[in-house]
Amino acid sequence: MSFSHDLKQLFKPYYMFNILLSLSYVILKRTPVICNYLFGMDTCEFEGRETEILFFLIIVVAMRTRKAGSVSMINYLSSSFIYTKVANLILWFSADYLMGIVYGIIFILGALLFPEPTYSGPDKVVYFRGVQGLDEELARDKTTTWLVAFYTAWNPACVTFAPTFAKLSSEYYLENFKFGKVDIGRHPDAGKKYQVSDSSMSKQLPTVILFQEGKEIARRPMSDTKGKLIKFLFSEENFKAGFGMSNLYEKCKSQLKVKSKPHVE
Repeated sequence: MSFSHDLKQLFKPYYMFNILLSLSYVILKRTPVICNYLFGMDTCEFEGRETEILFFLIIVVAMRTRKAGSVSMINYLSSSFIYTKVANLILWFSADYLMGIVYGIIFILGALLFPEPTYSGPDKVVYFRGVQGLDEELARDKTTTWLVAFYTAWNPACVTFAPTFAKLSSEYYLENFKFGKVDIGRHPDAGKKYQVSDSSMSKQLPTVILFQEGKEIARRPMSDTKGKLIKFLFSEENFKAGFGMSNLYEKCKSQLKVKSKPHVE
């Protein structure tokens, strides 16, 4: 996504509200007069415990957003909001239980009133209900190339990747080049067969597998010769390069043209 697109996203209620919540303690604690009134302090400075919590928050956000494969400003913000808001909740409770309760109520109401914006454009994604549905489709028509994403609904990296996958499915869809998804949180049989772990510590989420003639041809992330997982950032550019999307599309398109030509005896 472009930087200008990210800036437009920032003005949506979800992002504005969560940015304010994430910065609430720091801003109010460092603003003269307000800080004197709320915290009953002569100097608007952070205490040792507060500094430790904020420093720890920076480390956690940096590690988690990197693990989630966040590659844009909006992705970084979306991945970090939950951690920054929880840290603010701890800080407000440490300062005053009443202010902590008020912040918690605002936290919950915000989640209900301002849900995260989701991709609303067209998509051509087929959702499979478990390994049986996927295997039946792969066996039914071996002339179709499939890109299938194995994901869970609760994983931040999967949530971040979902709009990209939906957009690509609409852009590259052909009669013989299709896109599918399997929720291995709901259908662990699919994860077990295709060796994609759905544990909370899994580094395989999401995993996208390329199928041709009903067989697995490639996957991302993949393992090296020693079985170690090679990290893969699921940005649109990386995905296109990792699977050679342009070549796949042109190849499938050529096959359709050959198939549509009338047979002359």
